[in-house]
Amino acid sequence: MKNNYPDLIRKASVYDVATKTPLDFAPLISKRTGSQIWFKREDLQPVFSYKIRGAYNLMSSLSDEMMRSGVVAASAGNHAQGVALSAKKLGVKATIVMPKTTPEIKVEAVVRLDGHVILHGNSYDDASEYAQKFALEKNMPYIPPYDHPLVIAGQGTVGLEILEQSTTLPDAIFVPVGGGGLISGVAAYVKSVAPTVKIIGVEPAEAASMSAALSSGQRVTLDHIGIFADGAAVKQVGEENFRLAKEYVDEMLTVSIDEMCAAVKDIFEETRSIAEPAGALALAGAKQYITKHPNIITNSVAILSGANVNFDRLRHIAELAELGEQREILIGATLPEVAGTFRDFCHALGPRLITEFNYRMSNENTAAVFAGVKVKNRDKEREILIDNLTDKGYLPIDMTDDEVAKMHLRFMVGGRSSVPIEDERLLRFEFPERAGALLHFLSHLGDKWNISLFHYRNHGAAYGRVLMGIQVPESDFADFENTLSSLGFPYENETMNPAYRLFLN
Repeated sequence: MKNNYPDLIRKASVYDVATKTPLDFAPLISKRTGSQIWFKREDLQPVFSYKIRGAYNLMSSLSDEMMRSGVVAASAGNHAQGVALSAKKLGVKATIVMPKTTPEIKVEAVVRLDGHVILHGNSYDDASEYAQKFALEKNMPYIPPYDHPLVIAGQGTVGLEILEQSTTLPDAIFVPVGGGGLISGVAAYVKSVAPTVKIIGVEPAEAASMSAALSSGQRVTLDHIGIFADGAAVKQVGEENFRLAKEYVDEMLTVSIDEMCAAVKDIFEETRSIAEPAGALALAGAKQYITKHPNIITNSVAILSGANVNFDRLRHIAELAELGEQREILIGATLPEVAGTFRDFCHALGPRLITEFNYRMSNENTAAVFAGVKVKNRDKEREILIDNLTDKGYLPIDMTDDEVAKMHLRFMVGGRSSVPIEDERLLRFEFPERAGALLHFLSHLGDKWNISLFHYRNHGAAYGRVLMGIQVPESDFADFENTLSSLGFPYENETMNPAYRLFLN
């Protein structure tokens, strides 16, 4: 017998611990996309995620006798916090099995809520299998994160609130998808009340289990999943969740890591809050859909599902955000090893903000350069820039979509040269971070001395930092120091630096 989900959702017991989160208009992204987008702010829940709704709705239905020995759950983080807070509210013990790969901020949050954490396996599925065996052995109730009618009903209150809070019925609601608890609950309620509203699920491309299931017509188990969006990294969606998705979900989208990172940045610019990658899935999907299908969706809601992200992951997210927004081009090029060529290459890049420049003299005749360039329209400017560099004889390679280049090679450019570099001096500079600053620096330096090493990366700081190797004979050193003084940029001579001598000299 099928459950009456609209009724279960209306009766769901969630507000003893959860809050009715706001539905906030996002003016910046709405202007940029030409479509009104609203954020359902589940990142503002007490545990910074919607998961508290389903966990509490199920646990509050259990008898004291059932929970006498406590409860058990498995989670990559957000469901764990929901169970831990619910257990604290209900006065019972909670044992949470979490993957060893769980971000530390999520583990610590569970401990602060008096939850007992067991770290097991490298994925949610590993943790889930262990937790269910543990619960059976200890005769303790297992609190599933998504595949249970009362969990689904609790998550469905998000959809109920969206319709209550919307002044105009949205054309679509974009929902992040992991195991399927949120989308099945939201879809079951919204389609019963407002069937014209599209329900569009969004998954990470590296963990698209619902897309695979709907495409196959049955639940499938993915052989491998990526865990960048750990809150949505599930190999197989829930059975009841899949049944509801088949009936009510209109469409599924997948987004890349770059697109998720760009959405994290968008959310920060709109709200000054930092979403976790899975929390930004819905916005990433909304942007993708609106770009591909202009004028179809004019008013939509993106559910911001969570904000539990380790601070040290922000550096990686920021690195990829520009690429996800299609505002950065990565280029490799071969230059003749002649004094002044480096500066001429910067001229060829034009009046654009250079985000990265890595170079090391490779032989006596040529040099390989890795450059990042900020653009406004990547598809249009990429072709123009590549053609311009080709015309000038620089043999450019477009590496913007090269995963190896983005994730690894950009940090590996350099090392020891294959030929001896005579009279090399290593200098560390600082100059104001603004468009044209690097070209201004190189122009003032002149072309009397050959640059043999160059490393620059725009990290968003007030000052750009450059590490530069330059060949200066002893007889020219006084003239060289006078030139540096005239530049007016602070610098340090690092020629005797032990790290330089070990790895580069």
